[in-house]
Amino acid sequence: MLKPAWLLGCSLLGLTLSAAALPAAAETQEVRFGRQLGIGYLQLYIMEELQLVEKHAKAAGLGDIKASYKPVGAPAVLNDLLLGNSVDLIAAGTPPFIVLWDKTVGNIAVKGVSTLNSQPSYLNTNKPNIKSLRDFTDKDKIALPSVKVSFQAIALQMAAEKEFGPGQHTKLDALTVSLAHPEGVAALLSPGSEITGHFTSPPFQYQELENPKISRVVSSYDVTGKSSFSALSATKKFVDDNPKTYQALLAALKEATKIITGNPDEAVRIFIKIDQSKLSHEFLKKMITDKDFSFSLAPENIAKLTDFMHRTGSIKNKPASWKDLFHPGIHDLQGS
Repeated sequence: MLKPAWLLGCSLLGLTLSAAALPAAAETQEVRFGRQLGIGYLQLYIMEELQLVEKHAKAAGLGDIKASYKPVGAPAVLNDLLLGNSVDLIAAGTPPFIVLWDKTVGNIAVKGVSTLNSQPSYLNTNKPNIKSLRDFTDKDKIALPSVKVSFQAIALQMAAEKEFGPGQHTKLDALTVSLAHPEGVAALLSPGSEITGHFTSPPFQYQELENPKISRVVSSYDVTGKSSFSALSATKKFVDDNPKTYQALLAALKEATKIITGNPDEAVRIFIKIDQSKLSHEFLKKMITDKDFSFSLAPENIAKLTDFMHRTGSIKNKPASWKDLFHPGIHDLQGS
C-alpha cells in the first residue's frame, strides 16, 4: 500500500533531520610518521620532542591524539610502510618521494605535504687516489641509502652523466650498495672495508670528513644546484579523511621550522637528544646555520630532479609544475 504524499514527505524529512543530527566522521586518533635519519628531517625530531602535532590538534578541537615516529634508514622501506598502511606519513629524500608520486598517480595518489629542507649531500671516499668519479673502478663499492631511488642514487646518476656524457647516467650504478647512513659511516671508516665511497647526508658526511683519511669527491649541489633534499608525503585518502588533522600537521611543521631558523640552539639540543648524536652542539649548529642549508615547506628547484628523472626513465609522468606533486595546503607558497 502506498503512503500518502504528506506522510512520505514527513518520513523523508525525518531521515534528513536524523542524518543532520549524526556527528561528523571522526578523524584519526593517531598520526604515524616514518622518517629517515639525519638533519634533513629535523622538523620531525622537533615535532616529536615538543609534541607539536598533539598541541595543534588539541587547539583545532580534535582532543587528545597521539603522534608516533618511526626512524627508518632506507627510503624504499618507508615507501613500503606507507603503501602497506603501516604509517600515515613518510619523510624521505625528494627522489624516492617523486618515484612514489609517479607510481600512485591515478590510484592512491601519494603527494607531498611539504618539503623540509635544502642541503648538500657529499660523496666521500677513503681512497687517496680517488679524486673524481673517473677514478672509481669495479673493485670499489659506493654505499648510499637505497640503490636506484634515494636522493644520493639520483644525484650520483646526474653526476655520472655530467662526468661521462649523455646516456652514461647509470655508469656507476653497479658499484652502489644500500646501507643506512650510520652503517655507511662505520663501513667507510673501517680499515679493510669493501666500501670505498659513501654518498650520504648531514651530519654524517661532516663526521666522516673529520677523519683526515676521508675526502670529498662530489657534492649534490654540483649537479642539482641548491634544491630541496627531503619531503613529507601522505596519501590523498589520509588528507581527505583528516582535514583538521592535516591543518594541524601543517601548523606543527611551520612551528618546527620557525624553531630551527629562530632558535637553532634548541633545534640542535633536540636532535642530539633523539638521535643520540656524539657530535658537538657547536658543530651541528654551525651546520644548520650554514648558507648552504635552508629549512622551508616550499620546494626549491625540484623541477631539476623531475626533469632528469623523467628524461632518464625513473618516472613515467612529468609534473607540469611543482604543485602537481603536493597537496593543496602549501600551494600558496613560493615554490620552484
